[in-house]
Amino acid sequence: MTPLFRKFLGMNWFMVVNMYALIAFGIVAIYSAGWMKEEASLVNAWNRQIIWVVIGTVIFFVSSLIDYQWVSWGGFPLYIAGIVLSLLALIGGDSVHGHESWLQIGPVRFQPSQIAVAGTILLVALLLGPVHTFHPIFRNPFVKLGLAGGACMFPFGIVLAQGDFGSAMVFLPVAAAMILVGNIPFRYIAVVTLLGLSVVPWAFFFGLEPHQKARITVFIDMLAGKPVDTQGEAYAAHYIIQAVGSGGLTGKGFLAEKTINNLGFIPKRTAINDFVFAVVAEEWGFYVTTALIGAFALLLIQCLFVALYSRDTVGRLICAGVAGLFFAHVFQHVGMNLLIMPITGIPLPFISYGGTFLLICMFLCGMAQSIWVHRGGTNQRIASAGPSLGTFRY
Repeated sequence: MTPLFRKFLGMNWFMVVNMYALIAFGIVAIYSAGWMKEEASLVNAWNRQIIWVVIGTVIFFVSSLIDYQWVSWGGFPLYIAGIVLSLLALIGGDSVHGHESWLQIGPVRFQPSQIAVAGTILLVALLLGPVHTFHPIFRNPFVKLGLAGGACMFPFGIVLAQGDFGSAMVFLPVAAAMILVGNIPFRYIAVVTLLGLSVVPWAFFFGLEPHQKARITVFIDMLAGKPVDTQGEAYAAHYIIQAVGSGGLTGKGFLAEKTINNLGFIPKRTAINDFVFAVVAEEWGFYVTTALIGAFALLLIQCLFVALYSRDTVGRLICAGVAGLFFAHVFQHVGMNLLIMPITGIPLPFISYGGTFLLICMFLCGMAQSIWVHRGGTNQRIASAGPSLGTFRY
């Protein structure tokens, strides 16, 4: 038996099945969200998603079988590439839904912010992990926290300047998850958290565009039961929550014609990505959407399980970043479709249509698989993981 085949057999196949089950359901959801639309690009979106899945499968298995320590050192160039491409998108990129966050290279249009967040996870894992071997100063918790925070805040600011508030907010839980696992004393984390919260009012009044403020104020008004303009700023939120509620326990049926989505009340270009959960809830109902959320919960648990069995700090940090990324996307996407979060326009991992995001998600799952495949001895890795995952230093 060759070492490569041994690695293949040693993969966490529960995670593999979990991931591909979500991908398969996502293709079905994309088809059901666009099959009655007039534009061929929306009707055939599920076909293009299959092509991205095939490409992503190659990326997934390659990243799974290569030792993650070699790949992690590519975090810095990947981070720089994501920053440069994001700046190019900000300066002269394509505007989609009011976001200057898309870049066109030949026939391919993609979101550089997705590359930036993957590079950020790998880079922060190095900054909180083995970077202290280069100089003793990097052992200082304040220095490590400053480097990790700066690495996250720089792309956060660029993506926020692009107008993509939802994608920018993802950097915050990713940073929080990795810092918590990075063995930073809790007193440093508490101080930084309080400073960050003190900036929130200033960011709201002086950092957000008027349409971004309107999304938050409309969300608050709807929660408070105040009258809102359902034909203006509250249009999407009004019909999305109606679609979710009208699905009931069992839904209106797969490919049902008289749904709020098929009647055109859900914005047609975002029904296959930003509002795909509302489409699923309307057609499939409460039971299926609960199972869908449960599948995501299992995936997050698997990431944490792999982190526990990692052979080193870098592996634990990467798993924490991946779990933070998936949690942020699921929480924000489902939350805005249930109107417990402002509508920010953020895709649901493996379910929403989008090639860039799907490839990045499969790459990050491959990194988690590589950490599992290349884990060390059981007793050693549990002993080394325990303090980092279960305790804080004050």
